[in-house]
Amino acid sequence: MHSCHQANTFKIFFICHCGQHSYYLQVNMKYLLGYDIGSSSVKAALVEVETGKPVASVFSPATEMPIVSPRPGFAEQDPDMWWNELKTATKKLRQHTSFQADEIAAIGISYQMHGLVCIDRALKPLRPSIIWCDSRAVNIGNTATQHLGEQFCLQHFLNAPGNFTASKLKWVKDNEPAVYEKIYKIMLPGDYIALKLSDEVSTTVSGLSEGIFWDYSTNTIATALLTEYGIDESLLSPVVETFSIQSRLSVSAARELQLNAGIPIGYRAGDQPNNAYSLNVLQPGEIAATAGTSGVVYGVTDATPYDQKSRVNTFVHVNHTASQPRHGVLLCINGTGILNSWLRKNFFDGISYDGMNQEAGEIAIGAEGIKFYPFGNGSERILENADPGAGLKGLHFNRHHRGHIARAAQEGIVFAMNYGIEIMKEMKMNLQTVRAGHTNMFLSDVFSSTFANTTGCVIELFNTDGALGAARAAGVGAGVFSGFGESFKGMEMIKRIEPDQKFQHQTMEVYGEWKKGMR
Repeated sequence: MHSCHQANTFKIFFICHCGQHSYYLQVNMKYLLGYDIGSSSVKAALVEVETGKPVASVFSPATEMPIVSPRPGFAEQDPDMWWNELKTATKKLRQHTSFQADEIAAIGISYQMHGLVCIDRALKPLRPSIIWCDSRAVNIGNTATQHLGEQFCLQHFLNAPGNFTASKLKWVKDNEPAVYEKIYKIMLPGDYIALKLSDEVSTTVSGLSEGIFWDYSTNTIATALLTEYGIDESLLSPVVETFSIQSRLSVSAARELQLNAGIPIGYRAGDQPNNAYSLNVLQPGEIAATAGTSGVVYGVTDATPYDQKSRVNTFVHVNHTASQPRHGVLLCINGTGILNSWLRKNFFDGISYDGMNQEAGEIAIGAEGIKFYPFGNGSERILENADPGAGLKGLHFNRHHRGHIARAAQEGIVFAMNYGIEIMKEMKMNLQTVRAGHTNMFLSDVFSSTFANTTGCVIELFNTDGALGAARAAGVGAGVFSGFGESFKGMEMIKRIEPDQKFQHQTMEVYGEWKKGMR
């Protein structure tokens, strides 16, 4: 490979071999392209190499992608739907920014965690993906914990097998044996998108850890769990480094995306480790949060902590190395943005999210006695994988209107997250400053101020999101940036929210009453 740098114009030259054909390719390294594969939408973003500034960010579809629930507790999506929406998002990105096919320096991928994609030898999906909020494998994971021993699981996997990817694969083995027999490889959602981009099968250690395929005590594949489930290790994909040239854009994918073949795919990570990366949360003690479809608080540590009840989970962080271990402690509330979306569809037809936030802001702290419990999107880890459904308490028909419900919903989401934060504090995680993207529910003043006043943390909001973070990280993996520090040039803090002593005591009283309703 040969590269040159003249007058702020970056170029990279390489020979690309595809089948029996080789060709010489020149790429004007002007932009980095990031994709974020969510369960609601696929985002695509461009970052300018020279300045590090966001250029454009789009998403597709305009309304949320469907989640199919063929039975209670099931949640599935067609993996090729993600690919089709990625193509649409790329087209929309080009409409916003008239970039050329040879101006993309590298591609990065962020993706919804814990999903299971099963492919055959033709590299085609055998069934819909069992996604992150699917609850069907809870009992399978509980049984494995009993057989292997709770302490064994926590010491080796830092988590109970629970409802994670390995348990979902065991469900397929037990319930769909004809499908299982045809599996060539199993993949996480981001692995499948990387396959569609490159025609190459691979995964990462961070990805293996999120599926409970990783043994922290040996730093190898979790063979004990695979043996318990009767799963052959050969079904797992080969491992590539998180920050590396993992593969290159294939000729066929390049044709579909109208890009140049051979562009390096330089990064891949689950959405929450990636969200942390996008906020420069890489070192022990740093904390990231997000409030999209699900709500997450994610703290970095150099230890290997675990919660005795596996209510919060520890995974390999994106910048983990053997000499400098980095793990992410992840708290997840499934019912976050999806609750807000449900309210909008059913109570605020024709009203924007900004309009909803405005109506919620007109209601006093505590929503005049209404309490919302946002547990309506599958089993909740902080509740030890229970699935109680959402709850609305204290509603009075002659006192309350939809603004009260909107306020109570936002407070309830924050309170649920703080309930989990209390578990993180029991694990000696120190939360003082929380970084988040200026997006999703953090756009709401009610949500942001309630978060600060309940947790006691300072909230810093930045001009970034998962797709932008994946783009920046791809620059590191492909060698466009010299390191992590350079990748964050152009990122700016938009807003800082501190706890307000005037309202903090009142908010905590409301939280205390909300917490009593959990019993």
